[in-house]
Amino acid sequence: MSTEVTDSAVPPPATPPSEPSRRTFVATTAAVGGAVVAGGLVAGPFGPGAEEAAAADAPPSGRVSLTVNGQRHTVTVDNRTSLLDLLREHLDLTGSKKGCNAGACGACTVLVDGRRVNSCLTLAIRLEGAEVTTIEGLADGDELHPLQQAFIEQDAFQCGYCTPGQIMSGVGCIQEGHTGSKDEIREWMSGNICRCGCYVKIVRAVEQTAHGK
Repeated sequence: MSTEVTDSAVPPPATPPSEPSRRTFVATTAAVGGAVVAGGLVAGPFGPGAEEAAAADAPPSGRVSLTVNGQRHTVTVDNRTSLLDLLREHLDLTGSKKGCNAGACGACTVLVDGRRVNSCLTLAIRLEGAEVTTIEGLADGDELHPLQQAFIEQDAFQCGYCTPGQIMSGVGCIQEGHTGSKDEIREWMSGNICRCGCYVKIVRAVEQTAHGK
């Protein structure tokens, strides 16, 4: 008896499924993604516990009370906030300028308890109870501080960006008694940079205020 198998009895070889086109893949993915979102299977940023998670991730903050130009302020700030940012961003006192933000140019100089500081390097949270004076607090109403007037008379500025810090540093220099000579003034104000090069006139203004010259 013959055992030959006819061609009709042999199953045809399986053909691999064709790969979907890029257009089909994108359309299918979009449809599935839309269905998942519509079904509420994906938690959005406002899902349960989102507020608690955001609060846990928030940086530490604290309250600080200080007097700025004779006015008492109590504010809640990020513990990393500098005095400069507190003045500019929270109290809207923009006279103190942000130059290098690294304590190298002196544009942000203010007085804290009568001493000169770079406000960009001073943490606001550490100034509880402090007395801060900025360029806005020097004038007495419409009457300028003598050093402000001297800067005008000596034409001790050009672009004016560094001027608030220069004046505050000059006031501190005079109060500290470091105005015995031009060289001493230059030495004690060396932390304040004027990129316009008005140093000679700045020294004259400080000298005029300190000695009436």
